[in-house]
Amino acid sequence: MGLRFTFVASLLIWWFPIPKGFLKKIFIVSLIANTLQYSITYTGLSLIDASAAVLLVQTEVPFGVVFAYFMLKEKPTVRSLIGISIAFIGVYILTGSPNLDGKYFGVGLVILGSGIWALGQVLVKPLSKELNSLALVAWLGFFSGPILIGLSAIFDGNTIDYFKNASLETWMIALYLGFIMQPITYGCFYYVLKNNPIYKVLPIVTMGIPPTGLLAAIFLLGEKPTKELFIGGSIIILGVMLIVFNKPQKKN
Repeated sequence: MGLRFTFVASLLIWWFPIPKGFLKKIFIVSLIANTLQYSITYTGLSLIDASAAVLLVQTEVPFGVVFAYFMLKEKPTVRSLIGISIAFIGVYILTGSPNLDGKYFGVGLVILGSGIWALGQVLVKPLSKELNSLALVAWLGFFSGPILIGLSAIFDGNTIDYFKNASLETWMIALYLGFIMQPITYGCFYYVLKNNPIYKVLPIVTMGIPPTGLLAAIFLLGEKPTKELFIGGSIIILGVMLIVFNKPQKKN
């Protein structure tokens, strides 16, 4: 993750001037939305199956709706509230999967990371109205990358050895995340986030994760999801769909 954000910053910051007056806010958001969140989420991911993780991260949506209500005064509909409840029922069922037996610490970290990610996006939204979306990606990465690499050196140790011994496949993944995925996906995401409520944007962002993530986990990692995983995951997705597919509210 440290390399991911360092790469995207090294690619983009040359094109956007230093956002004077916003650096403190960007630094705080980078600590929450990038540094803290990815540290927690990926630690959790290392402890559980990827097929379970891609479903658990759907909780970003209900978390985001709740945070947006209290912090941005974006009032969710009754249907959205029902969707939140259903999503968390799905999480409860999913955690009963034998694949997750004894792995509740990892599950908790992924869910905690999802909540922190949602909080981070709520904090990002005001900045997205003030700064170019790619500039926001660039300067968030400028702070997050070096901090994450520094934390890796403190907690993991041997960071230089990791770089030296990483396989070509590992470097290709890091280059893809930093130079392609991060600028394109988050650049688009921040642009859309600027003019739309959180409860409409987050579900659309996360809807593609379950099918692609599950298929990748099954065919690339050889994982065998259980029936509890499919049932709980389906209920989570149903809850998310109730949140996103709302009729537009009539204006008086």
